Amino acid sequence: MKFTLGKKKEMTQIFDEKGVVHACTIVTISPVVVTQIKNIETDGYISIQVGAFPRKKDFNKPLMGHLKELGNLTVIQEVRTSNNADFKVGDTIPLSNFAVGDIIEVTGTSKGKGFQGVIKRHGFHGGPRTHGNAHAENEPGSISGGLRTHVPKGMRMGGRMGSDRTTVTNLRVLGVDTENNTMLIKGAVPGRRGTLLEIKG
Repeated sequence: MKFTLGKKKEMTQIFDEKGVVHACTIVTISPVVVTQIKNIETDGYISIQVGAFPRKKDFNKPLMGHLKELGNLTVIQEVRTSNNADFKVGDTIPLSNFAVGDIIEVTGTSKGKGFQGVIKRHGFHGGPRTHGNAHAENEPGSISGGLRTHVPKGMRMGGRMGSDRTTVTNLRVLGVDTENNTMLIKGAVPGRRGTLLEIKG
């Protein structure tokens, strides 16, 4: 299974052997340790629980008891899989599972943009700038019919934008550095610098 956890570092660009430039994202990868095996008999489904990004500071006692000698891991994630027979607690999923050219999908939390209007949030074109319009360029216009007594469910209106769990598919690995634990991914990935990313092959 090709899976790892990383944190978005920054974007840059690189040139390939043909001289073509590619925009890419640098992702810092942490060694992923299997912390728990879940199966149908005990949990009702099959998955593995993994941890990453160790730190020096201690956790609360229940989590320290759960991890035991595996160390103080900052991130605990669960990965659904069809077969977990090849894993056992304490195994490390190496970065070397990934190679240049692999097609991956990256999941993370998108940037939060706060409260936004309908033009930025939904792509409305806004009202006219002439014909008597004084200060309603950014208004959405009519939101319901004349006989309705409430706003219909799902009506596109202003509201909080961003901070959503987002998955980007069909991304390509441009580079893998096992010594420095970094990966180059073609294109943009969700989130700001430091965003936790789930990378699946």
